[in-house]
Amino acid sequence: MGTNNVIFLEIIEWFDDTGKEIVHRIPETGSGDIKYGAQLIVRESQSAVFFYNGKAYDAFPPGRHTLKTANIPILTKTLSLPWGITSPLRAEVYCVNMKVFPNLKWGTRDPVAFRDAQLGLIRLRAFGVFNIQVIQPVLFINSLVGTQGIYDTQEIEEYLSRVIVSRFNDYLGEHLDSILNLPGRYDEIADGLMKRLQQDFALFGLGLQNLYINSITPPPEVQQAIDDKSRVNVFDDLNKLMKMKAAMAFEKASESDGTAGAGLGMGAGFMMPAMFSTMFQPQGQQAPPQQEYTCPDCRHPVQQDARFCPSCGHQLLVINKCNSCGKNLAAGARFCSQCGQAVEQKPKARTCRQCGTENLAESVFCNQCGEKLAK
Repeated sequence: MGTNNVIFLEIIEWFDDTGKEIVHRIPETGSGDIKYGAQLIVRESQSAVFFYNGKAYDAFPPGRHTLKTANIPILTKTLSLPWGITSPLRAEVYCVNMKVFPNLKWGTRDPVAFRDAQLGLIRLRAFGVFNIQVIQPVLFINSLVGTQGIYDTQEIEEYLSRVIVSRFNDYLGEHLDSILNLPGRYDEIADGLMKRLQQDFALFGLGLQNLYINSITPPPEVQQAIDDKSRVNVFDDLNKLMKMKAAMAFEKASESDGTAGAGLGMGAGFMMPAMFSTMFQPQGQQAPPQQEYTCPDCRHPVQQDARFCPSCGHQLLVINKCNSCGKNLAAGARFCSQCGQAVEQKPKARTCRQCGTENLAESVFCNQCGEKLAK
């Protein structure tokens, strides 16, 4: 059986040169004889826990401490010293680094399953960083460190990463319906996840100071599907933009001076609603084809239900339509120019006896002079 080397300690202090050590035991191996009156130096970012016979007794705050039985009241009550008051004390000191340890990594080693409301069951990868700090030194040593001489961030980073991933899976499934809604919600998800994890970390005497999500990525085939959908939306919006610019250019041209320009402006007034209705239709739906009609006087295009020509103001009579092939026919046509089928004649216009103006067949009063029309 081997024997432990006894180290006599007069000055006890610890410097962390790596920036990654959380706990450092003095001495690192074996036991140490702490001389009566030894100096214990604890820095602002540290805490020192005094162990005797494998049990923690006192935690020393920052400062310079002279180790005497009078300064260690718990030991004074616990120990029955068989030797003189100036004899050494067999014990260990665990120096705990109380600073914040930043930039610890967490992430999914294997993709995790996520049921997306729009894409179905997919697998996601997630990565990020987190910061920890020891808040209860004695609890941390007893629950995780044990008797190790040096305990650094590598000892605990992988375990805490698994804890974070486990909670991340549950939280994402409860608060996210689709990864299509993920952009802009990283901070919200990270805050909620951190609140859920703080209780887990507190079981080991640790505090979770910050947690950040760097990325949440689906598999390549799902990324390709999302990219394709984005391209379709871009082209659809571009199509609408081009139509709008064409309509604006048409409207500007219609504001030109002169009679022809005025007529064009009136025509644009009738055509603009139809242009905008097709512009904002849902993708995949086509507007029904519009029938083309012309004024019998000036041959300007008019809407099907127009009563007056927007160009010359001519009162429009009912326009005939071939019952066989559906071709639009000029007013008064007796045969279809497309199929030669005889056309059913519409009621003739009613002429005002007072002013000679032609009115629609169903008119009762003249729209020019107001005279009641003869039956």
